[in-house]
Amino acid sequence: MTTTTATDEGVGPLLRAWREQRRVSQLELALRADSSSRHISFIETGRSRPSEEMVLRLAEHLEVPVRERNALLLAAGYAPHYAETPLAAPELDALRDGIERLIQGYEPYPALVLDAMYNVVAANRGILMLLDDVPESLLAPPLNAMRLTLHPEGMAPRIRNLRAWRGHLLEQMERQIALRRSEPLRALYEEVAAYPLAREDDDGEDLEAPAYFALPMRIEHEGRVLSFVSSISTFNTPMDVTVAELAIETFLPADPATVKYLQGCVS
Repeated sequence: MTTTTATDEGVGPLLRAWREQRRVSQLELALRADSSSRHISFIETGRSRPSEEMVLRLAEHLEVPVRERNALLLAAGYAPHYAETPLAAPELDALRDGIERLIQGYEPYPALVLDAMYNVVAANRGILMLLDDVPESLLAPPLNAMRLTLHPEGMAPRIRNLRAWRGHLLEQMERQIALRRSEPLRALYEEVAAYPLAREDDDGEDLEAPAYFALPMRIEHEGRVLSFVSSISTFNTPMDVTVAELAIETFLPADPATVKYLQGCVS
């Protein structure tokens, strides 16, 4: 996945851009990194070349994503610190096996694994159930969760609270764009944000819906309305770009009727 970061800019302007994006002053960053505001200023203006350790320390305190930390190191003249191992590589066998066991163990409730572009890496049978009636054109690889959900020929026509759920997904993408500064991700956002609403009569509220503890996705399935709330998990302190960009999304039933229906599907 490419980003807007370019090594020919030099590490100083790139660090300044990340600092400004995080709304952190030079003094505050210096205090966090056990440095001085004068040294931070010299790094940003190119008067001082930071050590490899300093680049990584500043990137950590600015919460720079792992992929962009490699780009900062390259811009400073150092080798990348984090590997980017293909998910199918033998080195990640334990990771893949663990993920598969995790999402299969979550059945009959839906669960899937996404990469940084919201492409589906793995999914359980609960997710496949929700993809009923989705045309083959949207199921062709790479399977993209945002397209599947928001496309007017995808799941969108069956989502009862489409306006609210669509707004939630677009806000989530906006946060990721701000974090990663990824042009491909921005292009995906612009694509799905331009999709017409599949439910013209949807005003964002469903008077028949009960009160929920979090915003649910309320979706029609075989004449029933199922309700789910979403939870996203990532890996702590990843040391590989591929692993850092994986997210496990699980859908928890939001009401007893959904629990009863899903448990009945596997009984």
